[in-house]
Order: sequence, then structure tokens, then C-alpha cells
Amino acid sequence: MKKLFAFLSLTCLTALVRADDIGSVNTSWKMLGPDNKIVVESIDDPDIHGITCYLARAKTGGISGAVGIAENKTEASLSCLKIGPITQSGPLPRQQDIAKIRASLFFKKLHLVRMIDPAHSVVIYLTYSDELIEGSPKNSISAVPLGVPIQLK
Repeated sequence: MKKLFAFLSLTCLTALVRADDIGSVNTSWKMLGPDNKIVVESIDDPDIHGITCYLARAKTGGISGAVGIAENKTEASLSCLKIGPITQSGPLPRQQDIAKIRASLFFKKLHLVRMIDPAHSVVIYLTYSDELIEGSPKNSISAVPLGVPIQLK
């Protein structure tokens, strides 16, 4: 029982990410609870200051959405931009999961992965979803040319 509680606690903690809500549009009406919608959120790269990613994703409404137990669709769209001077917090791995957003109560997450192409001084961001049993090949990608060398680990 303790192992199950620890697993569930870690699953919930990894879903925490600093994402700022930009706005949303309703996609279908629900009689009870909030409507189904597409939300747009901004996520700053935690290690490369000056890059912000904008993520559009489905959010399920209804009663299950209102209480936080709905399973969201795996479709997402991504656009990342250089919004200011680029600074690094230190040498970076060539690939790193920088954000995880909960898409169901326990077992489904939407990932935001940063990949670095040092030969072209480009940072690539990829979003995809995973599930405990079966993930989804649906994904979205965005590339940000930096024009400055990137320090790798």
C-alpha cells in the first residue's frame, strides 16, 4: 500500500509545471460543468532564458472536467519563440523533458521535450503524450534558431 501511495504521489508531482493561461475557446457545450475547450498556455524554458513556448491543447469539460478526473485528448499544437536575449543556466543535455502536463487523473501526460542541434545553433521543442499502457504518436514540433553557440553537457 505504501508503494502504491508513493507511486501516485510521484505521478501527481511530476505533472506540476509552470504554465500561464493565455486564453481558451469553447469547442462544445456541456449542460453540466464547464464546456470542452482548447486552451492556450505559455511555458518558459527553465534553462534557456529568452525562449517561450505556446501550447494549444484540448481540455475536457463536463462534470469530470470540473472535478479534475477527465481524460483530455492527446492533440496539441506548439509554437516556440525567442522573446528576448538568450542566456543559459549552464551546460545542457542534448535532450531533456522540460515539462509534463497531466492529461488524465493518473496515467496520461503531455510532455514538452527540448532537443538541441548544436551544429546549427537551433533548439527544437517536441510535444507528445504518453500513457501507462499505450502512448500516442500525435505530436507537434517547433524550432528556434539562436544564432549563438549552445553549451552542452
